[in-house]
Amino acid sequence: MQIDPELSRTVIVSTKLDTKIPQFARASDVEVFLSPPACTLDGFMLGDSPFFTSVPSGRVGSGQESVYRSNDEFKQAISLREMEDIASLEEKLGRSLSKQERSRIGVSSLRLFLEQLLLKRYMDSVPMIIPLLEKEHRSAMRKLNEINQELSTWDEVKLKEKGRAFHDLFLTKLSLLLKGTVVAPPDKFGETLQDERANGGAFIETDGLQFPHKLIPNAGMRLYGGAQYHRAMAEFRFVVGGIKCPPITREEIVNACGVEDIHDGTNYSRTACVIAVAKARDTFEPFLHQLGSRLLYILKRLLPISVYLLQKDGEFLSGHGVFLRRVASAFNNFAESTERSCHEKCMEDLVSTTRYVTWSLHNKNRAGLRQFLDSFGGTEQSVMSSNSASAALSQESSFGSLANDKQEVKLKADVKLSHLSSNVDSGAGIQTTETRLADLLDSTLWNRRLGPSSERMVYALVQQIFHGIREYFLASAELKFNCFLLMPVVDKLPALLREDLESAFEDDLDNVFDISNLRHSLGQQKRETEIELKRIQRLKEKFRQIQEQLNFASSCVEA
Repeated sequence: MQIDPELSRTVIVSTKLDTKIPQFARASDVEVFLSPPACTLDGFMLGDSPFFTSVPSGRVGSGQESVYRSNDEFKQAISLREMEDIASLEEKLGRSLSKQERSRIGVSSLRLFLEQLLLKRYMDSVPMIIPLLEKEHRSAMRKLNEINQELSTWDEVKLKEKGRAFHDLFLTKLSLLLKGTVVAPPDKFGETLQDERANGGAFIETDGLQFPHKLIPNAGMRLYGGAQYHRAMAEFRFVVGGIKCPPITREEIVNACGVEDIHDGTNYSRTACVIAVAKARDTFEPFLHQLGSRLLYILKRLLPISVYLLQKDGEFLSGHGVFLRRVASAFNNFAESTERSCHEKCMEDLVSTTRYVTWSLHNKNRAGLRQFLDSFGGTEQSVMSSNSASAALSQESSFGSLANDKQEVKLKADVKLSHLSSNVDSGAGIQTTETRLADLLDSTLWNRRLGPSSERMVYALVQQIFHGIREYFLASAELKFNCFLLMPVVDKLPALLREDLESAFEDDLDNVFDISNLRHSLGQQKRETEIELKRIQRLKEKFRQIQEQLNFASSCVEA
């Protein structure tokens, strides 16, 4: 009913009439069955009323289960069944069927109705068929002219000109896609961030988790070209910029201490460097591979989009599949080699920052480290100062009481006593400093038993070194991929493609354009088009004659 809700193109057929007739007890039931009330039928139904048919059971064939040996025998059985149905209906009705009623009973009546309907539709469509044939004829003629024109341009000079022109147009489309355009439909060529991750690879952290794509700007938009490249780089900044230093265990600190080449004391600054560079290398190197793979995927997507733009503007070299595959191969090879070169440059930076720690390289790290060490040293200094102050205070009080008890002592004795007190204070201070130094050396240099203060110091140093490497790696990777992957597409690819094209022209032009196969293919297309053109011409003449006959018959009827 959804296809033809008004039943204006539907023929209703009631089958198995021979099984329904015995079910009628009265003639009125047969009357209602053959001529249903108007309220139950749609007035626009094709044929105005249903058809009633019966088909004898049994297969046609030569097998044992077959009832009819030939189609003619089956047709004869159908005719006999129609006669029996008419006789049974007349017997039930008690009268003969009218001509109108007979025209609705039997397969032969249904077939006659459909043939007449088809003939009428055919005749009604003749005036519309001729314009369609005219259109097809013009299209075939245009195609034949294009093939002839294509065959006329098969010389070396013109082929080279076409190749160079396509080279320039292809580069123009690439540049347009990088700069930004809306000509290519986003629903066909654009990708959301989720699609991009699935097809080009995702940035996966060391714990195997991905950064939530909804937090990345324009994550749900279908992008391509320069916009997609920029979004991928923004995701890289988000992910890598938020990485924290992996956890550090006490075992890692002790194992990193090792033994020096000249003594067996501990060097916690070296320990921190060893741990930090190892953590940084293991953390950031996978992201470098993932970034290169993602950006290479985005650049390779420019090729089919550029081809679409060329086809849309009518600038595509149709029929030159070998040449187009050569251009595509040159572009993909350039993108892959450029990505490898850029990746190597980024790896050099990562290796340099994880091979040797330069403390003065990152001012931010120095400031943070100084703040931590100042707070750590201030705590130790306050403890030591309080101990020294209490010792000096006790000494001062003892010497003060001694002076009060011996007021009669001479001035010379007072001077000697004063010198003695000063020497005692100085000696006590030196002894306290030496004690603190000895304790410090014992807890850091001579003792391998990791204390809380040493652990905190190593952890702080590792954090600062790791974050410094992260900031440098992030800035360096983004800068180098922009300079050594994106920019070469703009300033190096044109010269490389032109050089490859000219080299191919000089070596073997036939292999570049596959001239022999193309000539054969175009010749075949020309022959097929000529045959199609003749066929359309014959049909057009035939339908024109039919239309003239119909017009003549119509004029005779009117006269």
